[in-house]
Amino acid sequence: MTQTATVEKKATRAGFGEALLELGHKNPMVVALCADLTGSLKMDAFAKAFPDRFFQAGIAEANMIGMAAGLSIGGKIPFAGTFANFATGRVYDQIRQSVAYSDKNVKICASHAGLSLGEDGATHQILEDIGLMKMLPGMTVINPCDFNQTKAATHAIAEHLGPVYLRFGRPDWPNFTPADQKFEIGKAIRMREGHDVSIIATGHMVWIALKAAEELARQGVSAEIIDIHTIKPLDEDAIVSSLQKTGCAVTAEEHSIHGGLGDSIAQCLARKIPAPVEMVAVNDQFGESGKPLELMSKYGLDTPDIVAAAIRTMNRK
Repeated sequence: MTQTATVEKKATRAGFGEALLELGHKNPMVVALCADLTGSLKMDAFAKAFPDRFFQAGIAEANMIGMAAGLSIGGKIPFAGTFANFATGRVYDQIRQSVAYSDKNVKICASHAGLSLGEDGATHQILEDIGLMKMLPGMTVINPCDFNQTKAATHAIAEHLGPVYLRFGRPDWPNFTPADQKFEIGKAIRMREGHDVSIIATGHMVWIALKAAEELARQGVSAEIIDIHTIKPLDEDAIVSSLQKTGCAVTAEEHSIHGGLGDSIAQCLARKIPAPVEMVAVNDQFGESGKPLELMSKYGLDTPDIVAAAIRTMNRK
């Protein structure tokens, strides 16, 4: 396992931007659209290299989604990018009707998700997007944990036929997964073996879960860490296999406690292997302006919160 003290930091959105440029060179059917946030989503390199395949929609996200759906009819593979709040909440009707219901091969690429957006505050810190997207029939939902995994996921969704929601973040974040690790949509990754408690995390929270596992180890607790980069379709086999060993679980996500990863895990356990589960997530609140790590701590998304949840769920076995 990667030691948490010696890891470089790179933003997940930069992983998306690098991969998009590589896809542009690799596949002439890949096109990109953006809603006036090209630099923020690191799509500027693609726009410069392939000006005839880049479409600036301006602050008109609904139009952008409609354009992407139309381009997919002609066989293009459109990557439509903007902030997660605008990529989902602002254009839900267009995504539901023109992309999901119509089963279009559109990749909705959403940056600046969750509390770690930081200083822009509650209006931009969407915490409901995973729930919105996973409820749409046929929508694949992916939330990678670091730069390398985001880059690999971006390549993978270009090969996947069907609508995808790819979620990533703003801040520089520890980059701890191998650059050559194979990314399989719908396949969880066991980051650390354990037998006392399963900690099932997604996105930025995978790193915090790994730090929590180190603290739990100092307390004599063996925690298994599962990286759920694909929330839908969910790797239920991996979850069941882990819970057969540990008998209890903690879920960790930078999202509302309602409708996200925790709900999906709880449903799986209720159907397959009933067991106690504690959820580390934002508890029915909007965010606020602040520094990313301070917000994560204030809203209960930090190492001590996962450690405490692990002890609680173990006591319920």
